[in-house]
Amino acid sequence: MKELVEYILQFGHLNTQQIDLVLSKAKKSALRKDEYFSEAGKIPRQVGFVVEGVVRGCYYTNQGEEITRCFISENNLVVDYVNFETNTVSSDYLQACTDCTLLVFSKEHWEDLSRIIVAWDNIKNKMVQLCMYQKSRKGPVISQDATTRYLAFLETHPSLINRIPLTYIASYLGVTQQSLSRIRKNLR
Repeated sequence: MKELVEYILQFGHLNTQQIDLVLSKAKKSALRKDEYFSEAGKIPRQVGFVVEGVVRGCYYTNQGEEITRCFISENNLVVDYVNFETNTVSSDYLQACTDCTLLVFSKEHWEDLSRIIVAWDNIKNKMVQLCMYQKSRKGPVISQDATTRYLAFLETHPSLINRIPLTYIASYLGVTQQSLSRIRKNLR
């Protein structure tokens, strides 16, 4: 829970009583590899904070091709916030790439914090902006060659390369898994 407190305090000040209230609303939860935190076709009902593990945001094209949009690792919020906030059905999935430990807020508890803590909305808005920026970032620039995209991935996500399946990385980069294997082999 210490990680969550440090994360929140980056965005504003809360006193000890307010921090205790926030922590009392969070529930520790485990998400096994390949399980979904939220799914397309359903209304998102929770906000999570990744304590340990990696979650990916993905969707399927009309042709059934799976596209990985983003990776969310430790000390970040995980939520399909637009659909969460508007109570609308999501078109994206948030799926565990590894076994994950999360601190989870139900919609009711998340909204309670806004009603009780005066500074919460300002803090929440800053956290959500960062979360949405991370989620909405498009994958690598497809006009770059695949090797350049892979090297950029290594630079921006150095801790992920040995933690998540290569198929997800290939999807994120917009290449086949065979192409990614070839790129990796050529770089050794």
